[in-house]
Amino acid sequence: MPSLKIYDLFISHAWTYNDEYYKMVNMLKQAPLFTWRNYSVPEHDPLKAKTDAQLYAALQNQIRPVNAVIVLAGMYAAYRKWIEAEIEIAKSFKKPIFGVKPWGQCGGAEDCPG
Repeated sequence: MPSLKIYDLFISHAWTYNDEYYKMVNMLKQAPLFTWRNYSVPEHDPLKAKTDAQLYAALQNQIRPVNAVIVLAGMYAAYRKWIEAEIEIAKSFKKPIFGVKPWGQCGGAEDCPG
């Protein structure tokens, strides 16, 4: 089989939601015939930024080379400022953005059983 495209991905997440982040990483790693590189900012490899402006610039550098941005839903209310910044950066570079709802999470009454 010929070699497949390698996708460069940025997964937007908050470190307090590491479980969801690692579930997504493991799901992508296990996907058959899917090869990717992780441009995310996990807790064990933080960006070197001391100010909001430095963090924004560092996020731009992380997102600029990727093929797509994945936004993990469910943490928006608590981390709105930086999630919106990552979305705006992705839009400015015309990157596709995929929203992923964590397994078992309800988005509203119509999504929830019972």
